[in-house]
Amino acid sequence: MTIDPTERSRALRAWRLFLTAHATVAEVLDEELQAERQMPLTWYDVLVNLDEAPGGRLRMQHLANAVLFSRSGLTRLVDRMAHEGLIAREACPDDRRGTFAVLTTAGKRALRRAAPVHHRGITKHFTGRLDDADIRSLESILSKVLEGSDHPRAAIALGSPARAD
Repeated sequence: MTIDPTERSRALRAWRLFLTAHATVAEVLDEELQAERQMPLTWYDVLVNLDEAPGGRLRMQHLANAVLFSRSGLTRLVDRMAHEGLIAREACPDDRRGTFAVLTTAGKRALRRAAPVHHRGITKHFTGRLDDADIRSLESILSKVLEGSDHPRAAIALGSPARAD
């Protein structure tokens, strides 16, 4: 099967636009969170994932699969957040090698303070530029991409696996 060079070019342009849009919006959201709440977007991502998890806890392995912005260096990130009192580490009772990251009361407060800034930024820099049909189309398109993946992050985004042990 031969691919039309024009279609290949369009597909590559769409890919580059997707990557650029993601990087641009993520960078702006990070700048806004840091300026207004002194919280990096990576920390916000960890706090959201823990807040959404049963009991406010996730095994480190599951947290690594769930975070969107800092999978590499997650251990150091969790250490810094624990030092600030936003999360705690707990040993896993049935697996001596396993560790849970647990959302603390201070972490919940920080998340509540940061959420309005983050949501405002998402609206201003992303969803507010799209109409309902655009959002439905984008959701459908991105779901198709993720449904074709066997990566744990795709399954989490599509809402399928249990997230805590």
